Amino acid sequence: QVQLVESGGGLVQPGGSLRLSCAASVRTLDYYDIGWFRQAPGKGREGVSCISSLSTYYSDSVKGRFTISRDNAQNTAYLQMNSLKHEDTAVYYCAASVRSGNGCHLIPNKYNYWGQGTQVTVSS
Repeated sequence: QVQLVESGGGLVQPGGSLRLSCAASVRTLDYYDIGWFRQAPGKGREGVSCISSLSTYYSDSVKGRFTISRDNAQNTAYLQMNSLKHEDTAVYYCAASVRSGNGCHLIPNKYNYWGQGTQVTVSS
């Protein structure tokens, strides 16, 4: 089994920053692609960003503001969120998929393992 635990969420004012962490209980994180998704009340799950061995991908809504990274030695992935907006308010989920050799994607059904989520609230 694979366990994913998100942390770093909280309340932040517009324009502020947060860094989310995703700690993975896996033998080798490099064998997995990591995705970040979010879901706001009344809305569907939205892909935010993903990272594979040498590529990253961002949704248009966060491109230029968010940065995804990973530390395979620590089995941890990160999502640095800058210039936060009210519309970024959501529960953020970390997800892992066994690496297929292709670039990463933001298709929820392709991810095998999910964390419990961490709340991010952007409000003044």
